[in-house]
Amino acid sequence: MGISIRPARPEEANFLTDLALRSKAYWGYDAQFLESCREELTLREGELSGRRAAVAEQNGGIVGFTTLEGDPPQGVLGMMFVDPGVIGKGVGRLLFDHVVATARDLGFTQFTIDADPNAEPFYGAMGAVPVGVVPSGSIPGRTLTQFLRSVQD
Repeated sequence: MGISIRPARPEEANFLTDLALRSKAYWGYDAQFLESCREELTLREGELSGRRAAVAEQNGGIVGFTTLEGDPPQGVLGMMFVDPGVIGKGVGRLLFDHVVATARDLGFTQFTIDADPNAEPFYGAMGAVPVGVVPSGSIPGRTLTQFLRSVQD
């Protein structure tokens, strides 16, 4: 597959924001919905390292990214998006495995994920278990399933 994972660079923030919106659009959300999500999905140069942003790179291009946020022992998978052209090709699994390994190395015992409904089957397949619902950060009245993933296995 030829994919490597590395820390995101500050100058990639705008590109990653665009990737997040394109990835979200893949699931058929309309322009109004995506605009409502824009602020929540916007990354800024100065926050990438604090959010532990990591990118998946293939053939010199970014094909996905993730963030692991919070402080041990409880973290948050803040964002995880894959380029629509490679959804279903293993990039998400590589990124998720990277988050689990990073979390373990940093002393986390678990992390939560507030999952888009379209991503719920993926997170379940990655060993995360649903633990409740939380309000959407973008759409008033919308809820998301919250998953919990232990990193001790």
